[in-house]
Amino acid sequence: MEDLLPVFPDFDSCSLHPQGPFVMAGPCSAESRARTLDAARALAAGGVRVFRAGVWKPRTRPGGFEGIGQPALAWLAEVKTLTGMHVVTEVATPEHVKVVIDAGLDGFWIGARTSANPFAVQEIADAVAALDPARKQSLAVFVKNPVSPDLELWVGALQRIYMAGVRRLAAIHRGFSFYAPTPAPYRNAPYWQIPIELKRRFPALPVIFDPSHTGGRRDLIAPLSRQALDMGFDGLIVEVHCCPDEALSDSAQQLTPQAFFDATGPLRRPAEAPAEATLELLRDEIDAVDADILDLLSRRMAVARRIGELKRTKGLAVVQPARYARLIDERCARAEARGLSPEFVKHFFSAVHEESVRQQMAPEDFS
Repeated sequence: MEDLLPVFPDFDSCSLHPQGPFVMAGPCSAESRARTLDAARALAAGGVRVFRAGVWKPRTRPGGFEGIGQPALAWLAEVKTLTGMHVVTEVATPEHVKVVIDAGLDGFWIGARTSANPFAVQEIADAVAALDPARKQSLAVFVKNPVSPDLELWVGALQRIYMAGVRRLAAIHRGFSFYAPTPAPYRNAPYWQIPIELKRRFPALPVIFDPSHTGGRRDLIAPLSRQALDMGFDGLIVEVHCCPDEALSDSAQQLTPQAFFDATGPLRRPAEAPAEATLELLRDEIDAVDADILDLLSRRMAVARRIGELKRTKGLAVVQPARYARLIDERCARAEARGLSPEFVKHFFSAVHEESVRQQMAPEDFS
């Protein structure tokens, strides 16, 4: 996967303006011909070059709106003819791939539930591999992250599609399902470190951000998009509907076309060539701080091994839950007072504690 090509022949032509990110937009679902064409015309008039709309919309539970299905592909083909936009939709089966190709669409995306299932992704990959070579060469495929925060599962799905012969390939980060005792600000947790690691491993792979599904609320789309672009994401996929409050699915997270342009118009990609001298100085400073952190961790583990020896001598338990709980609470409080995220510090010290326990239990391995 080291030599992935951009999603479309001219990546910049899919931006709203020269300094803007790659953008694709459209309704969550193609609900009717009229609404689909209305959204497409409004977006095309504003410069959007890639139109997205779902055709198959299986819900968590039966009984709700599950998409129009194959008949809606004719509306998407009409969008392509009338506006000249690239048009994509979601697929989940080999049969979907066939009818999408037959309808003349430019590509498709694989959803989060499907990308979590290697069997399903392989079936889609096999359907792609069987395509005519010329059609396969022009096909654009986007792979959303799986519902769980599992980077390897995401990479595996991308690799299956790549091995099928697709070179216009991109990842879509749409956040991860999670459980929390209180309502969270996002519909899906961003867990930014996962797409950042994906980009680190495969720097040529375009990574697109989906603020609609991550935030789950239209007021979060602009700030989330800005944050993603500042972090180096290559573009955005945004749900846009002419009458969001009447949408049959995901109404709370869809923007009107005007609201979409208001939210994305000011966005710019970070400069390609920042002040390198200053940046290098700051990176050197980070390297020095990281070295100090490693030295401190080494000292901490040395103390942990001495504690382990003492506990064995006195017949004490290695793990003492009450002290650990107090430690985490105290560290999180101090972190917040220093402007650090308590959640981050909790994860950090949980990992430090786990390593301390490991070294206390097997000190001979670290002498």
